[in-house]
Amino acid sequence: MGITIRKATQDDAVLINSMAMVVFPASYSDILSPGQLEYMLDWMYSVPNILKQMDEGHQYFLSEDTDYVGYASVQRKGTDLFHLQKLYVMPDYQGRGVGKLLFYGVVDYIKSVHPEHCYMELNVNRKNRAVGFYKKLGMEIDRKGDFHIGNGYYMNDYIMRLAIE
Repeated sequence: MGITIRKATQDDAVLINSMAMVVFPASYSDILSPGQLEYMLDWMYSVPNILKQMDEGHQYFLSEDTDYVGYASVQRKGTDLFHLQKLYVMPDYQGRGVGKLLFYGVVDYIKSVHPEHCYMELNVNRKNRAVGFYKKLGMEIDRKGDFHIGNGYYMNDYIMRLAIE
């Protein structure tokens, strides 16, 4: 597998949007209602909102084989805290190591911009099978939270944490 990872730019917002329209429903259709899926897709993945996130400091990454197969984004949240905002792999590439490569690509990026000890956190739906994936990569459940995201919808998440040395 010749997967490469690169930093995304604003020129990639349409690509990220098109990938999200496939992978986000595939990841959450068993967990969220169709209405919440549609709401969250617009809230997080409309092209204007992706560009806004980039302006607010989200660094996106794209993984590529012969086509783009996944994406991730991370945002600095404090002096020694980063938040993995997104990590998704296209359905046909799940279970092939792409998510792990993206995860460690983000960790390497964090180390490059913050060589001192720090933490990376992420929110993951408590019913999402990705909880096990993140545990395998060394993350631990730190706490849980229920976050109102508008329109009467909530994200019912674990907040997982990883120490980065």
